[in-house]
Amino acid sequence: MAENAYKKKYTSREFYTAVYNWLRTEKYLKKAKKSGQLGQEFVERIMLAVTQVNGCELCSFAHTKWALEAGLNNEDIRQILSGVSESIPEEEMPAILFAQHYADTTSCPSKESWERVVSVYGQTKAWGILGAVREIMFGNIYGAAASAFLSRLKGKAYKNSNPLKELGMILSILVYFPAAAISGTIAGLLKKPVDDF
Repeated sequence: MAENAYKKKYTSREFYTAVYNWLRTEKYLKKAKKSGQLGQEFVERIMLAVTQVNGCELCSFAHTKWALEAGLNNEDIRQILSGVSESIPEEEMPAILFAQHYADTTSCPSKESWERVVSVYGQTKAWGILGAVREIMFGNIYGAAASAFLSRLKGKAYKNSNPLKELGMILSILVYFPAAAISGTIAGLLKKPVDDF
């Protein structure tokens, strides 16, 4: 990532969509973790892979710590954050590639890429994986704005940002979270699919 610059920028609309998507699928991630379908190491690899695409400094720092606590070693983490896949277990590669594709396409993966995840892992585990991907997408977008703002406070403003955009993104969660929660609840009641790519 270029020094003091966003690696990938998101709009307010994209941030709202990320909040909405995360809230719609968070329960599937929790269920997959509770049932043992998704171990913490696997989840952290997903989180690091998406963070590598988005370049969020705060998320990189936090998930490096959590990945170490989950059992990943320094070299595994370094490789994932560098975009190298050598240390990723073969059985996790379809999920990791999907996660990177999801981030790279700004939450608009191809239908075929999603169908591959479902065919490899089954519907329930695939929804858990989607929940992990969407959780970190939300975190990365929010964290990138917070990283930029904190850097600005230290006198190292991002070259491709401005303080109003940073504060606007940070404060927008106060409106976006309840609005997305209401919209997500309605979508759930109407049985709208969470994976309609």
